[in-house]
Amino acid sequence: MIAAVASGKGGTGKTTVATSLARALATAGRRVRLVDCDVEEPNCHLFLAPQFGEPEPVLVPVPQIDVSRCTGCGACAEACHFNALAVLGDRVHVAAELCHHCGACSRSCPVDAISERPCEVGTMRAGACDGFDLLEGCLRIGYPSAVPVIRVVRQRAVSREDETSMVTLIDAPPGTSCPVIAAMRNVDFVVLVTEPTPFGLNDLQLAVATVRVLGIPMGVVINRADLGTHEVHDFCRAEGIDVLLEIPHDRKIAEAYARAVTLVDALPEYGDRFRQLWQRIETIYAEATCASVAELEEGRR
Repeated sequence: MIAAVASGKGGTGKTTVATSLARALATAGRRVRLVDCDVEEPNCHLFLAPQFGEPEPVLVPVPQIDVSRCTGCGACAEACHFNALAVLGDRVHVAAELCHHCGACSRSCPVDAISERPCEVGTMRAGACDGFDLLEGCLRIGYPSAVPVIRVVRQRAVSREDETSMVTLIDAPPGTSCPVIAAMRNVDFVVLVTEPTPFGLNDLQLAVATVRVLGIPMGVVINRADLGTHEVHDFCRAEGIDVLLEIPHDRKIAEAYARAVTLVDALPEYGDRFRQLWQRIETIYAEATCASVAELEEGRR
């Protein structure tokens, strides 16, 4: 099963939930892989201290112009929807940072003057924690899009054998933009971490709308639940979304975070709470799967 831990905004406790859930499940004997797809600022490793192997480059293909063949016709620039190519004088110039690696330019060139060269957009590294695996992506400084790195890390994470018994947890980027979609796409469940504030509610509403467009079952974890208002609870109740766990505003939790210690390691009683959270996730997912099958069968009648 693959679950993404996401949030409509940064600072809600998303990584706290992801690392604690991984630790709690691994302690209970589950096979767990945690995937840090918050590639602009990956920080799961700070809480888990894994033994990393050598980083691997994340490479994407970008166009390369053969000036001896190019006629400057501009067909490639017209085919590119992202303005990564421009004809200046009689030459085509490539802005690799704008390229989305779709290959439209090379297919549109009438004289086969465009080939592709690998461009490093980030790195990926795998490590072993105490009882589970961590896979981390890191975007190259200055590269504008996190999506290519997330796609490669996601592909590596879910392409290994024996996935039926593996729990894969994805620490997604915050927000609702393209990197978040890339991290959440085709997962089985999304855990949305929020806080009971006006900003938290607004961004939760955006995140819920995004997950519903993707058609993925979801639940909510409310961090610092005893602060703020009850509007987040009211919203979840009105929308039929389960509140999976409430984490209080507790000095001990803040101190553990400041020391880069997972919630489960700092306060062992949270191990059972996170394992119960996962049991609830499995139940909601099973119910959603049965409902989808029933709807499909009804439509065939």
